[in-house]
Amino acid sequence: MTPRERIAEERERTEVRLARMRSDHEGFVEASLHSNADDEHDPEGATIAFERSQVATLARQLTHQLAELDAARERLDAGTYGACERCGAPIPEGRLEARPAARTCVACAR
Repeated sequence: MTPRERIAEERERTEVRLARMRSDHEGFVEASLHSNADDEHDPEGATIAFERSQVATLARQLTHQLAELDAARERLDAGTYGACERCGAPIPEGRLEARPAARTCVACAR
């Protein structure tokens, strides 16, 4: 698989996950609008507010991942994809397969 294909595939997976997170978030918001339950003191576990916050945080992370994948595609177009942004060394192929948006080699990522 080419780097461009890997980036496109990862972007597609991320978009699907983001759509699911946004849908979940909307569900939590909707549920809390039609409920007068005191979920802050619910002995059953996590509150609706906590769940809503957690899903919103995951959605922000996925949005950031999409931006990183877009930046990787720009580096590919510019001919700089696969070069570490810190030291300039090549990023190992295995790292790019696992993390298509990787900006740094393994040594610089530590």
